[in-house]
Amino acid sequence: MTSKRTRDRLVQRLIDRGISDQQVLDVIGNTPRHLFLDEALSHRAYEDSSLPIGHGQTLSQPYIVARMTEILLGAGGHLGRVLEIGTGSGYQTAVLAQMVGHVWTVERIKPLQDKARLRMRDLNLHNVTFKHSDGGFGWQEEGPYDGILSAAAPRQIPRDLLQQLAPGGVLVIPVGGDEQHLHMVVREGDGDNFHTQILEPVRFVPLLSGVTR
Repeated sequence: MTSKRTRDRLVQRLIDRGISDQQVLDVIGNTPRHLFLDEALSHRAYEDSSLPIGHGQTLSQPYIVARMTEILLGAGGHLGRVLEIGTGSGYQTAVLAQMVGHVWTVERIKPLQDKARLRMRDLNLHNVTFKHSDGGFGWQEEGPYDGILSAAAPRQIPRDLLQQLAPGGVLVIPVGGDEQHLHMVVREGDGDNFHTQILEPVRFVPLLSGVTR
């Protein structure tokens, strides 16, 4: 299940769907996605599909991880400081950590965060800092950020996240309820001018308030 041929097939599917950033493709191809799933589902790790990870959450589809990462890198240039909303399994975290300076990641479900922390250690990814918190508030103390990526969908973009963008920083976030679309928001200068693009339909778990242990 972890053979190079299996991973190469996944990468080819991403290319066929329009992913063109070679760095993103290389990182996806080299990241052991099966480590982010329970053993019973690990045989499906290199399908281009989302998979359950417990607590009502999912491991994002590889295409979506690649697409959001490609958008973030393409719009943000060099990304030294990135905030991730919704650590989940840690798969998107691991992909980001291999391409940016440092990732600050927020998760509201403590057992998921604990597992993700161990996975980062096992993968020798030491440029990730975790916080158990409500993701809608971001992580103001560590901002501003060159990029913010959300793995959960609010009905409206939280203003707290916009205010934590550095000048020129980019936010990639799914927005909506029954119908969701991926949004890219770029902060123009250091004021309250934001340029928003609506990119494509998506399906994410909702961004919920509060924390659980």
